[in-house]
Amino acid sequence: MNADSKFFLGRSESDMISVITPAHNEADFIVDCLSSVSAAAKRISVPVEHIVVLNRCTDRTEAIAARYGARLVRENAKNLSRIRNRGIAASRGDIIVTIDADSRMTLNMLAEVQKRIDSVKYIGGGVKVLPDRLSIGIFFSLLVAAPFILREGVSAGMFWFRKKDFDAIGGFDENLVCVEDLDFGKRLKRYGKKSGKRYGTIWNEHIVTSCRKFDYFGDWFFIKHPGALYRILRRNPDQAKQFYYDPRS
Repeated sequence: MNADSKFFLGRSESDMISVITPAHNEADFIVDCLSSVSAAAKRISVPVEHIVVLNRCTDRTEAIAARYGARLVRENAKNLSRIRNRGIAASRGDIIVTIDADSRMTLNMLAEVQKRIDSVKYIGGGVKVLPDRLSIGIFFSLLVAAPFILREGVSAGMFWFRKKDFDAIGGFDENLVCVEDLDFGKRLKRYGKKSGKRYGTIWNEHIVTSCRKFDYFGDWFFIKHPGALYRILRRNPDQAKQFYYDPRS
């Protein structure tokens, strides 16, 4: 299967959902992500395409994604906004879902997305996020970050929205190299208010995401280095590069 192939799952041609996954050397994680999307796609009545945006991959990520039938596009920028925007620009669905390669969705997640979008009550939204493991250090680190996230007033983790609304607000802000997800959620929420639509959070389904940053930096990293968390939340590009893009550099 080549990089331009497309894998549709579902039973109807009336609409399509495009799932977008950025991927930088994700061979250790992406199988669970791809498998969860494939399983969830079988529960809905519209076709699903899964687009994996390859970002400077030097491992087996590309081969794995191709084996699962994903459409493959490339974007080498160290900028998650640009990576996601590249995938969405290549998408063919009216409904967009974004999920990271180290996350996996529950079986009925796409059904919930389809139901909420079809209700015309929602502009889009986020989901409940669970870590793949929990420790005292991780708990307190999340507790420290919680006030900032709550102040933003939007959920994230996995976004869902219509492509036309994404285009209307200009997509993810490529001037931001971190916390771009919360910025996007806030702008989507404001845009929805203009047409009387709500920003929703899916609570009855969830995604599970890896704690690999804690695995690498340590569960107590943000407690021991509160300045690092502050700089990330304040969108410091140097801190973002160290934490998100090239932690080994």
